[in-house]
Amino acid sequence: MPVRLIPFIVAIAVTVTLAGRVDAQHSHSTANGTPIEADARAMAAHMEMTPRRPANRADSLRATALVGQLRSAIEKYRDVQLAEADGFRMFAPQLKNQRVYHFTNYGQAFRNAFRFDATKPTSLLYSRDAMGKLVLTGAMYTAPKRYSASDLDKRIPLSVAQWHKHINWCLPPRRNQDRWTERKNGRPVFGPLGVSTRAECEAAGGQFEEEIFGWMVHANVFAGDDPEMIWGDDHRMTGDEMIEHRH
Repeated sequence: MPVRLIPFIVAIAVTVTLAGRVDAQHSHSTANGTPIEADARAMAAHMEMTPRRPANRADSLRATALVGQLRSAIEKYRDVQLAEADGFRMFAPQLKNQRVYHFTNYGQAFRNAFRFDATKPTSLLYSRDAMGKLVLTGAMYTAPKRYSASDLDKRIPLSVAQWHKHINWCLPPRRNQDRWTERKNGRPVFGPLGVSTRAECEAAGGQFEEEIFGWMVHANVFAGDDPEMIWGDDHRMTGDEMIEHRH
């Protein structure tokens, strides 16, 4: 899939997700649970996480050193204008009130596909404070979808962090983008809450993608010193919090 199409696909998919959540707020529980619970189950079918490895001192020290390197490297980007001057661009700027804003440097994203440099993340992560100001919270690293758990562990220890990737997406035909909001039996057909098998997708006339992005992991290095806060990823969450997450 061409990289240039990814922001468009994600923007549409998030719109569909949020639309579904609004519908869910006005729906009643069913035998299969609440609509929010159904959304969480659907999201889980589209997410692959790396297994958590046993904690050990060597990994802890390596992760602590990485956090220090990243903090020093991106401290200056508390000023978002400096980030933009250095080539970071807001991902999907047409989406307002995002929970997490990704400012991506596509040059560094390309380099992340070949080698790892703790000081050169793919994206910077921001949230808005009560006054609407963008506040730097951390960064995101990426890695090729072909990477094994051992490959990812060499970059960031899996005893500390869980990488994730988006899988089993059904996309509408390129000439029928108006079908993004299509629903069947009250559930989305396409996107992050849609059908999750090739057979279901093909039956709907969609394009099935086994892996729509590569691996990624968030490092919330300005959230505090607790590793669970730093490496905690919204993709581990369920219910409302899980549905809120954007990519």
